[in-house]
Amino acid sequence: MGRAGGRGNQADHHLGACLTPASRAGGAGDAGGAADALGGHGAGAAGGVIAVLLGAAAWGSTGTAAHFAPAAAAATSIGAARIVLGGAILLAMAAGRGHRAELRALLAVGGYQLCFFAAVKLTGVAVGTVLAIGSAPVFTGMISRLTGGPALTIRWLTATAAAIAGCGVLITGGQAAGVHLGGVGLALLAGLCYAVYAVTAARLISGGTSETTVMGVLFGGAAILLAPVLAGTSPGWLLSGRGLAVTAYLGLVTTAAAYLLYGRGLRTIPAPAAVTLGLAEPMVATLLGVVVLGERLTGPAVAGLALVGLAIAILTIGRPPAADRISAPPPG
Repeated sequence: MGRAGGRGNQADHHLGACLTPASRAGGAGDAGGAADALGGHGAGAAGGVIAVLLGAAAWGSTGTAAHFAPAAAAATSIGAARIVLGGAILLAMAAGRGHRAELRALLAVGGYQLCFFAAVKLTGVAVGTVLAIGSAPVFTGMISRLTGGPALTIRWLTATAAAIAGCGVLITGGQAAGVHLGGVGLALLAGLCYAVYAVTAARLISGGTSETTVMGVLFGGAAILLAPVLAGTSPGWLLSGRGLAVTAYLGLVTTAAAYLLYGRGLRTIPAPAAVTLGLAEPMVATLLGVVVLGERLTGPAVAGLALVGLAIAILTIGRPPAADRISAPPPG
């Protein structure tokens, strides 16, 4: 696969954005069936599933869009420009509504960026990305359960295992890669930071804070953190027509719109299911690489697509067994 499709597409996204979707930490329903997350409110949960998948689809287009950036634009520069613009838009929207939100997740957002960059430098993009995004659903499920969230079910465990395996194959292309123990540790720490940020942001949203406010504060803070990175990566490419067009798409669609959609989904989907559904991102990235960029779909890529698709089907189709459905814990 090339730079903007399959493994390359997913790697570009994570090197560029270094931010991952939030997911609901508690809430009603079980962690196995997203459509049954709120029991009798299946329509609301189904709408949340659609919002999450649309957000993941937008993230999946990041690498394809970045492919059309000027040749002089480095991946880190593109990613920093994306978050600076998208974060500024979200912060402006939050300020316009006059809301206030807690800043406690901002530290975790910054921690994810620092750990992820360091991890991929030590152990490579493929291994670092797989470990970071693959460990995040597991950490999220553990934190959710330990902090009073619903029980994790066999259905969720099965779907998550399939999605992580599929992502691993898509990102690595089925090839073995060198492993650096320090890089592995940093990648896992990045996944933990992701989970902490996700749980914190989701609880703000499920507690009644507007998703616009939560995302605006977090990504506005991320924009401030990444502004020096953008300034230090020769941002002259932004002055070209292609540079402006690519940055506008990345900031408006893959950041502002995508995270608002995801935030809407967090109101009706429990954390473990939402994070696993978000792993549809590399599947979309691979398909766009084939359809838009004319890349070849390899055998491992087909297997990876099938595994991620199976995971999404497990979470969204049908109802879980009665014994698998867990009542929500009392509020607070």
